[in-house]
Amino acid sequence: MSEKTIGVAVVGTGFGQKIHIPGLQHHHRTDVVAVWNRNLDKAQQIAQDYNIPHAMDDLEAILALPEVDAVTVATPPFLHYEMGKRVLNGGKHLLLEKPMTLKAEETQELYTLAREKGLMAVADFEFRFVPEWLRFAEMLSEVGKIRLVKIDWLVVSRANPDRAWNWYAQKEKGGGALGAIGSHAFDYIRWLFGEVRRLCGYLNCAIPQRPDPKEGGQLKPVDADDTGLVMMELTDGTPVQLALSSVTYAGRGHWLEVYGDRGTLVLGSDNLKDYVHGFVPYFASAGEPLQVLEVPKRLQFPQVFDDGRLAPFVRVVDHWVYCIDSGMEKAPSLREGVYSQLLMDLTHESHEKGCWVDVPSWED
Repeated sequence: MSEKTIGVAVVGTGFGQKIHIPGLQHHHRTDVVAVWNRNLDKAQQIAQDYNIPHAMDDLEAILALPEVDAVTVATPPFLHYEMGKRVLNGGKHLLLEKPMTLKAEETQELYTLAREKGLMAVADFEFRFVPEWLRFAEMLSEVGKIRLVKIDWLVVSRANPDRAWNWYAQKEKGGGALGAIGSHAFDYIRWLFGEVRRLCGYLNCAIPQRPDPKEGGQLKPVDADDTGLVMMELTDGTPVQLALSSVTYAGRGHWLEVYGDRGTLVLGSDNLKDYVHGFVPYFASAGEPLQVLEVPKRLQFPQVFDDGRLAPFVRVVDHWVYCIDSGMEKAPSLREGVYSQLLMDLTHESHEKGCWVDVPSWED
């Protein structure tokens, strides 16, 4: 395979600056050659800080740069569809942050466009690359027939009502806990356990107003969810319970529990400040107490960083580079993004209708 350096433009400088830029600069095959922000002064400052050659507020100008082979998009979700479409129509490979878009049809269109153009479009579902999660996946067969899957993801990130009003507070812009963390959960449910037959969702907003610092702290309405409860039935009949919240002081953290007829498997982290650092896997044969599972060296990160999100993102980049080199699509691509977005759409539908909804049989 080619060892050519892949020139990457980073579009969006929130998560893009914190994780995408350092992750891409760390990877031996990628070179950050351009950065986009709608504020040119901010783009130029970030480019200077990270020694990036080009800083622009014009996406088309970035896509016209011959040294740009690929683009990561880490803007707010309401911008993903149009930006993703422009990136792919510009002939560039795409790494797209979650939530993918505002509805599954948009994600499907991006996925279809990437395939038509022979471009590699991947989704940043980091948990598929975390050592403890990989160990968990390897051990799933040991629990036997699964009787119950239970997920709690209860964090404190937006518990303070003084946290600023922005796009995250607005449902129409893709804000809310369901998009921020539920998108990950829906992806790993399918990865680990299979597809969902039907679901019943309830969404709630515990903090209905937040201050807008751009308008002197004036309170503005919040209509995006900060808490969600979802019951699911998998296609094999397995029940799944999912509880999400971003407003839980001293919340439990992120825990995944699987109860089978031959044993129990648990993966959990009570680290509320870093959603990757801190996971510990446990296993118990039927009737025995839980014991910590060792994570073999072959699964461990070659290097860890202060920010736990960086090491799995580097693995996502490695996955993207492999797809680009080989010309072969591999999960997690936008195909997996379509499914995650579909389950989010159906959760909203279920909440609005107040009933269970069927998940359609899913094909490309």
